[in-house]
Amino acid sequence: MSKTLSFLTVFSCILMSGCVTTAPQKTSLELQAIQAREFETTKKVAFAATLSVFQDLGYVISSAHLDTGFISAKSPTQTGGGFFVNVMEDTKATAFVEQMKPNLARVRLNFVSSRETSGAYGDKTLEDSPVEDPAVYENAFTKIREAIFIRTATE
Repeated sequence: MSKTLSFLTVFSCILMSGCVTTAPQKTSLELQAIQAREFETTKKVAFAATLSVFQDLGYVISSAHLDTGFISAKSPTQTGGGFFVNVMEDTKATAFVEQMKPNLARVRLNFVSSRETSGAYGDKTLEDSPVEDPAVYENAFTKIREAIFIRTATE
C-alpha cells in the first residue's frame, strides 16, 4: 500500500507541474505594434522630439546619435530594502528613429525594467524584464507626437 501511495504522490506532482502556466510570449509583430509609431515629419525632428521626451520623463541620456538614429537612456535608480537586503531599481530605454519616406519618420521605443538585489553576505541578483504594457508606450508616443507638433509649428 505504501508503494501505491508513493506512486500516486509522484504521479500527482508530475501532473500538477504540467499545469503551471506562463504568460504567452508576444511575437515580434505584436511587439512592434506596441513599440513603434510613424510620424509625418523628418528624422531630425522626430529624433529631437524623442530625445527631449526622454529628458522630460526624467531619463538620463547615455548616448544619442542622429546618424544612426539610436538613443539610449536610463531612469534614476530607486533604492530600497531592509537591514539584510538592498534593492536598486531603474528602467533602461532605447529609441531607434529612421526615415521611412520623405516626411515620414518611424520611432521604435524599448523599455526594460531592471532590479538588482544584494544581500548582507555579498550575494547579488540582477533581473531585467521587458516592459510590455501598451499604456507605457502610448504615453511616450503621445508626448513625442506633441513635441513634434510644437517643433513643426514653430518652424
